[in-house]
Amino acid sequence: MAFLFVYSGGVDPLADLLDGVRARSAAFCQAVLEPPWSLRIADESTLALATAMRGHAWIVPDVGEPVLMRTGDVTIIKGPEPYTIGDDPATPPEIIVRPGNRLTTMDGLDVTDQLRLGPRTSGYSSSGSAIVASGTYNVVGEVSERLLNALPEIVLVPRSSVRSPIMELLAQEVDGEGPGQQVVLDRLLDLALIATLRAWFSRPDAHAPGWYRAQSDPLIGPALGLIHGDPAHPWTVALLASRVGASRAAFARRFATLVGEPPMTYLTGWRMALAADLLRSSDATIDVVAQRVGYANPFSLSVAFKRAHGVSPSRHRSGV
Repeated sequence: MAFLFVYSGGVDPLADLLDGVRARSAAFCQAVLEPPWSLRIADESTLALATAMRGHAWIVPDVGEPVLMRTGDVTIIKGPEPYTIGDDPATPPEIIVRPGNRLTTMDGLDVTDQLRLGPRTSGYSSSGSAIVASGTYNVVGEVSERLLNALPEIVLVPRSSVRSPIMELLAQEVDGEGPGQQVVLDRLLDLALIATLRAWFSRPDAHAPGWYRAQSDPLIGPALGLIHGDPAHPWTVALLASRVGASRAAFARRFATLVGEPPMTYLTGWRMALAADLLRSSDATIDVVAQRVGYANPFSLSVAFKRAHGVSPSRHRSGV
């Protein structure tokens, strides 16, 4: 009898960046819409994921060209700037979606109760010609900001490139009622975001950031894994090169070409992002933060942090 054991794992830049973009009590809704329809999205979320379950929808940013989302397409929209979504770019909005999924008319009248057909479904008619499902995140932190900075304002992945059944599972879950439903929706929304980002980054026209493309390189991919797996380690170019079996010069040159910056510049930027988030999200002392991100003492961290962020660690922690 033969057995095959398949192991997977390790740390990669995308996994680290996505770690701070997890849904926690995320707002998810399925809107049933009858044309002509148009919604002004002003919910102040930093990231939204949407798909047309039936029909189509135009996403119209305040600046830039409208984007057509056909049935089965999935989009990621960066906020918190407002935008409009409708059956046609020229259709004027009638409803504003505000924070907390509160719905108002354009002159501010709250119509949430009138338009909400169920716990997470809103719309004008149960037989509407368009069904749009969407989930929103509020993303905070320097680490997650690195992911947002790699994305255009609107990411659209065509149905043909979405090889995941997650959106269908989300639609099924939102139509039901069961114990732990919010947790299930949160995790499904996380998976939908990851699947969409993977599909988009893999497209030739996506212009994926260097750190993403470099993950598949036999030399630089493992080096990125080392950096993200243990950012506090006293890495040097020579040490990273030796760990992946390359000469120092060849490794440094290849890293800079693929990632877009030298190895130590990338390492410092990653450490500074981690330090910034630790300072805001924990009560760890600056000495402890320094050790966690690879600095011998608070002074050395402070010098590097001020150079990167323009303020000292203590001022960053206090929000000044």
